[in-house]
Amino acid sequence: MPPHRRDGFLLASACFLIGITFGVFADSSGLGLGQASVLSVFTFTGASQFALVSVAAGGGTVVAAVGGGLLIGARNALYGPSIAPLLRGGLVRRAVAAHFVIDETTAIATAQDDPDKAREAFWTTGLWLFAFWNVGTILGLVAGSAMDDPGVLGLDAAFPAAFVALLVPHLRTRPGRVTALLGGTIALVAVPFSAAGVPMLMAALAVPVGLVVRQRALRDGAS
Repeated sequence: MPPHRRDGFLLASACFLIGITFGVFADSSGLGLGQASVLSVFTFTGASQFALVSVAAGGGTVVAAVGGGLLIGARNALYGPSIAPLLRGGLVRRAVAAHFVIDETTAIATAQDDPDKAREAFWTTGLWLFAFWNVGTILGLVAGSAMDDPGVLGLDAAFPAAFVALLVPHLRTRPGRVTALLGGTIALVAVPFSAAGVPMLMAALAVPVGLVVRQRALRDGAS
């Protein structure tokens, strides 16, 4: 299997565990199979789904739950300029592709040097991930409903593990290593002084620095 396909499959496999985690969490929050499955099929972005269910489980209003999910999911729109040049086909094909523009597919696609491999990596990762995520959601709901204490599964480690897997293709490049190191440092410094979830958002401040390093590397290579 070519490396770009293998990386996409491995990342999708890691997200399978997160899908199970979401299913268990959705069950413990009172969502039924139909509700959780609709979220996984039509929302299809883990951070937004977890945020929405967390707010709902905590007694928040529907507006607050949906608003929080949309706010977190809005970051996917920023990936459009990177992915759009890779896509081919008409309006319908691009509309389907838009549903797959998420952290994981963008990470794998943009890690490729060849546009054809990047395009193939995008679709391979997206399709595998969609399948794994939705099957995982169903399995998690079934497992959660059969357990008194779902926490014994240790699935709380699945979410950070998938983000580590997400980083791997980019750590092969200098811009990726700079971004990962700086973002990790920002998050570690922010943990003692900020609310839960804020350090991860602050770590995104490292992205512009990584982009500057990447542009410089491209200029040096062209000269």
